[in-house]
Amino acid sequence: MSRRSALAGNRYDRGSPYKAQVVPIVSTILASSLALLPIVSHAQLLPDFGLLALLAWRLLRPELWTARMGLALGFAHDLITGGALGFAISLWTALLLIFDFMDSRLLWRDHWIEWLLAAFAIALASAAEWKVSDLMGAAGPMHTILPHILISVLFFPAMLKLVVALDRWRLR
Repeated sequence: MSRRSALAGNRYDRGSPYKAQVVPIVSTILASSLALLPIVSHAQLLPDFGLLALLAWRLLRPELWTARMGLALGFAHDLITGGALGFAISLWTALLLIFDFMDSRLLWRDHWIEWLLAAFAIALASAAEWKVSDLMGAAGPMHTILPHILISVLFFPAMLKLVVALDRWRLR
């Protein structure tokens, strides 16, 4: 098994196979559930924690999920957050397919390349969400999503560190 991620450990997978499969899924769904917190704001400033968790797990452990996992996790995210049903399903699946394509092209990755890939995915997801809102007549000017993108990109390393800690725990 090749580990191409910059932060993946060198340990062999010794933990419970059940825990090894369930922890990434549950942590991503719990991250999506953070959208249910009663935080009121006039602009979308908080990052999409579910998307950040998905990106962190995918960049840390490329072999863990196939692109089909975007269907199930995107469906759960849509149900939890109350977004347009099918939006996260299609977006997350497309992002996982893009990362599969990038993995076939990149020979190696380091922390900065992973952060750049995540920043691209976050910006793409935010722009797609803005466009869907615009088509539904609910979007403001495009520049209003820039703070959300910036905060999400800056928060990604913290989410990646949390996912690394969960990954070490699940493989014990």
